Amino acid sequence: MSRTVFPFAAGDVSALARSLSREIEACESKPGHVQMLNMLARAVGYRNFQHFRAQQAAQDRLDVAPAPAAPVDHLKIERVAGHFNDAGVMIRWPAKTSQQRLCLWALWSRLPAGVVLNERQVNDLLKAAHSFGDHALLRRELFGAGLVTRTADCREYRKVGQRPPPEALALLRRLAVRAGEA
Repeated sequence: MSRTVFPFAAGDVSALARSLSREIEACESKPGHVQMLNMLARAVGYRNFQHFRAQQAAQDRLDVAPAPAAPVDHLKIERVAGHFNDAGVMIRWPAKTSQQRLCLWALWSRLPAGVVLNERQVNDLLKAAHSFGDHALLRRELFGAGLVTRTADCREYRKVGQRPPPEALALLRRLAVRAGEA
């Protein structure tokens, strides 16, 4: 018998702890497995575990993207955002590969979707998106990361349509907020 995995997320861990504490204290004996499942589900707003499971099944049927399973490293986002000025222009290339990948998502977001670009057009877009003077590095890295495709002769470039990972979305939101404040 296969076991179905249901992702579980709580918006406020403190409220979750308080709710669980109250429910456990109200139990006359040590709660069993099903009781614990119901307590957890109620603590995040569901009537019981069956309600939680039904919602997850409906979400799967509708093919709605679930909440990110892994938490976003906000300290990393803050560090990567430091590589951009208030206008969202990249001012330096980070040394760490994981930070470079996030920066590439910010550049990727500036490329038009569904449009075939020649090398000059890609270069112009990248030149406008950074200020450290190495658009060729950025173009190669975007291709290497699978964020753009190109023909063998490098004459045509296309943005690869995909959903950015949660950390990239957090970075894009942070850059947009900063640009709005400037």
